[in-house]
Amino acid sequence: MITVSEGAKTQVLKLLSEEGRPTGSFVRVGVKGGGCSGLMYEMDFDHEMNDGDQNFEDKGVKIVVDKKSFLYLVGTELRYSGGLNGNGFEFYNPNANRTCGCGESFSL
Repeated sequence: MITVSEGAKTQVLKLLSEEGRPTGSFVRVGVKGGGCSGLMYEMDFDHEMNDGDQNFEDKGVKIVVDKKSFLYLVGTELRYSGGLNGNGFEFYNPNANRTCGCGESFSL
C-alpha cells in the first residue's frame, strides 16, 4: 500500500480542483530507470486505469501504480513539503537503501 501525508492530501486535492481534472481522476505513481541513484519516481494525474494497475485510497486520495513499479513502492508515503527550502512532493520509501540529494531517485 502507498499512503499519503496530510500535507500531500491537501496539495493533491487542491491541484485536482485548480486544474479542473475529470471526475474519477487519481494520482499515478511509477518508477523508471534513471537518475543519479538508478531509479526515478514518476508522478502525474490520470483518469484511465491500465491492465495490472494496483489502486489504493488513503485520506481520500486515490493512487494508482503499475504492477512493475508497485514492487519498488510497497510501504511508500507520498509527502508534500511547503517550507522555505522548497515546495514539492517527495517520496518516503522505506525500501530504498540509497537516495540522491534531490530525493527524486533511489536504489534498492
